[in-house]
Amino acid sequence: MRERAAGCGYRGGWQRGRPSWPRLHLTPGHAERGVTARDGASPISPTPTSTTPAAGSRVLSRPRLTATMLVLAAAVWALDQATKQWALGRFTPGEAEPFLGRLLQFTLVFNPGAAFSMGTAFTPVITVIMAAVGIGLLVASTRVGSRWWAMSAGFLLGGALGNLTDRLFRPPGFAHGHVVDFLMLPDFPVFNVADSFITTAAVCIVLAAIKDIPFGGRAADTTTEEGDHRG
Repeated sequence: MRERAAGCGYRGGWQRGRPSWPRLHLTPGHAERGVTARDGASPISPTPTSTTPAAGSRVLSRPRLTATMLVLAAAVWALDQATKQWALGRFTPGEAEPFLGRLLQFTLVFNPGAAFSMGTAFTPVITVIMAAVGIGLLVASTRVGSRWWAMSAGFLLGGALGNLTDRLFRPPGFAHGHVVDFLMLPDFPVFNVADSFITTAAVCIVLAAIKDIPFGGRAADTTTEEGDHRG
């Protein structure tokens, strides 16, 4: 009887003609399962060994962030090109059509310059710059390490490719094409959807700099990702 009890972690016996209650000696495993000692003693709390990341620290892996960035860029490009085709078929150049009164109007113009009709005399130079930006962002997409930067870079890439498409394939010729603009605000240059996303991306990049969010992600996030893949 005693041998069997001892093997189970109990100690007990007969004292002065009456049985003494056996005491349970807890191991860390018992404490983890919430077992309480019979004599009311506090269970032994083992040192936590969990490696579960804190709430909010889990991030997407680099391949998924790259895919997110490229999907966003493709969506922005498609939206930009679709709205330009709609504007070409819907409006007459030079005529304004109110949408939200004078706050937002539609007017079709062809812009040989950069975003918001800047640099109209340097169309080929602007085309080269936009192409370089697009290529640079595509190369950098494999190193993006945060959701914020995946979104910002996706908006910027999609907007740049949208206007670059106009530069390359619209009249009057290759690399000299005029960008289709059709959105007009009071006392503001006419713009398009691509310009809107480029501006949004610029604001997001400034906020990332203020919040000290690195393009490649933080080291702790990278460690967490690698640990998740090994698990």
